[in-house]
Amino acid sequence: MKILLDETTLQEGVRRMARDITSIYGDRPVTMIGVLTGSVVLVADLIRQLSMPLRVGVVQASSYRGTTTRGHLVINSDLMPDITGRDVVIVDDIFDTGNTLVELLAMMDRLGPMSVRTAVLLRKTGRQEVTYEPNFVGFEIPDEFVVGYGLDYHDAYRNLPFVAALESQEIDSTPP
Repeated sequence: MKILLDETTLQEGVRRMARDITSIYGDRPVTMIGVLTGSVVLVADLIRQLSMPLRVGVVQASSYRGTTTRGHLVINSDLMPDITGRDVVIVDDIFDTGNTLVELLAMMDRLGPMSVRTAVLLRKTGRQEVTYEPNFVGFEIPDEFVVGYGLDYHDAYRNLPFVAALESQEIDSTPP
């Protein structure tokens, strides 16, 4: 694998995203909703950089089911707090085609929040299938299969402190 973003660079990007979020909300309360499971590391690092009152929840959205091919999106919001009348930031690991985030936004909108914005660690170039653009983006990356800092391949590599692109032989081989 080849490292695209080292640990120091990732932390600088998270701090930048936190400053951008703070510039929008100031001291107003915000509900951060992490998209499981890939955003867990980002959410943990991001909320430690924010000083406004926060509520944190999670939503599970999955369409990949152990493959690299997109399937039907399944959303489980059982662990999400009530967002009625709240300012909400959806935090996701990667903006690839954009379909997952657009469907999550539609679901959240039906729950009556005051506002909903989105924060993604990575925006992959050349894969977008929607017109929506995330509000806060940590990094633009090339169209490569990436792992680390919460992102996985067959549930492996999430614990890496950096983001790396897997080589084609690593994608085709049996995961660790």
